[in-house]
Amino acid sequence: MSVRSALLAALSSLALLAAAPAHAENDVKIGFVDTERILREAAPAVRAQKKLEKEFEKRSQELERMAKQLQSMQQNMEKNAVTLSDSDRRAKEREFSELTRDMQRKEREYREDLNQRRNEELSGVLDKANKAIKVIAEAEKYDIIFQEVVYRSARIDITEKVLKALADPPATK
Repeated sequence: MSVRSALLAALSSLALLAAAPAHAENDVKIGFVDTERILREAAPAVRAQKKLEKEFEKRSQELERMAKQLQSMQQNMEKNAVTLSDSDRRAKEREFSELTRDMQRKEREYREDLNQRRNEELSGVLDKANKAIKVIAEAEKYDIIFQEVVYRSARIDITEKVLKALADPPATK
């Protein structure tokens, strides 16, 4: 099934739901959750972000130190360009190039590792959020809850309830 036909099928289903008679037995209860807001504001997301910052703090500081060292080397080379011999200048340029390549490699590895860990942490947050959404949906008898939509009314937004559930998870039995 193509993406277009799947989208058309989903839109047709929604149109049928919207067109259903508004009798009590046919009422459809729809909700919406803002996933991006959950990933920004939910307590587990905030904890995950702090955990990542702490985990990657030393590598970040190392990259900052290397950037300052490169800047200092460049300023030093520019300042002393006229007084350096050709061989000294080439040696400094080679050292600068090697340090630049090393820093670029470390930055790339840092970004890749950070993105991988962020995805792992956010996956856990989404799992918890989806469980909370399911609990809310069942308790309040929602027929369907969307996470990605083009438009929604604030009336159906249950994001606040999910954030609250994630902040104070119910005690397990």
